[in-house]
Amino acid sequence: MDRIRATYRITAGESESRVRAEALATEQSVEMPVGAIDDPHVLTDVLARVEAIRPHAGEFDVVLAIAPATTGNEAGQLMNMLFGNCSLQPEVELVDVELPEGFERAFPGPRFGIDGIRTVTGVKDRPLTCTALKPQGTPSAGLAKLARTFALAGIDVIKDDHGIANQAYAPFAERVPAVQRAVTQANQETGGRTVYAPTFSGGPRALAEQTRIAKDCGVKMALVAPMLIGLPSFFELQVDLDIPVMAHPAFGGAGRIAPPLLLGKLFRLFGADATIFPNHGGRFSFSKATCLAIADAARSPWHGLRGALPVPAGGMSVERVPEMVAGYGKDSMLLIGGGLLSAKDRLLERSREFVAAVRG
Repeated sequence: MDRIRATYRITAGESESRVRAEALATEQSVEMPVGAIDDPHVLTDVLARVEAIRPHAGEFDVVLAIAPATTGNEAGQLMNMLFGNCSLQPEVELVDVELPEGFERAFPGPRFGIDGIRTVTGVKDRPLTCTALKPQGTPSAGLAKLARTFALAGIDVIKDDHGIANQAYAPFAERVPAVQRAVTQANQETGGRTVYAPTFSGGPRALAEQTRIAKDCGVKMALVAPMLIGLPSFFELQVDLDIPVMAHPAFGGAGRIAPPLLLGKLFRLFGADATIFPNHGGRFSFSKATCLAIADAARSPWHGLRGALPVPAGGMSVERVPEMVAGYGKDSMLLIGGGLLSAKDRLLERSREFVAAVRG
């Protein structure tokens, strides 16, 4: 296989399938009438080909063979060739991508992966625990106090809520050193190895400055929303940070890309060491099958890339821990935020209950 195979699901009548498939191939490669192209090289080596058309529950799937050279081996252009113009067609969904052998070397995937996160946290043979600093609007001192409580309880990873970025009430340069100090002090008291993952956000200059600050105060993990900062920026940022990166799914539902592909395969390809997704039965409408497919896409062997740690989240509770452990297994990170914070004065005790439930 010398081409990228991209599968699209199209909501249209089966009688239109061949015409729509050929139009899609043109739109996602040369973007002009094929009859107007005289260059044999473009027709042979650049124009996308229709590999298959398959009926699917009243719709149909189209598999296109896309020339890798058209991607320029760059994250943004790869997404452009996969789903650029056709993302503007509401009846088209990108559902899967397979890569030709060797193409993945342009995007080496997770730098740390599951094993690297286990090394940083010291967690060997169980799921990891994770929580979030909330709510947005809390000043830096309040977030640091909250982080200390979570660290004293023994939670493995404490991340910023993804909405906490660089706002005036808790700016990155003030918040991150304060929270990291609180976590470090708690670890010294307990002998634990809790890790803090602040949110990185903004444009290239802001990200570079946040990277400098994080390195100066010893941050060991990062939280990034790839779709908010842009996939090319995400790819470069995780290389510059040189610490495990958790990918947040915010804005990931704005396009019609199947969640197992975007949150599992593509985030992993571009360097996510862990991928957060809305677990079934919580605040979001993902099905159990979709959630398990995301976890499988993140962890399963794929072109020799390290596996990314699946992080089910979104309205979870301590009571659901046994179910989540049974469903996702030991190579997972269970994230409970508001479900712990609801305990208020019993936050430390409730957090310890979470830790105990996961440790069994």
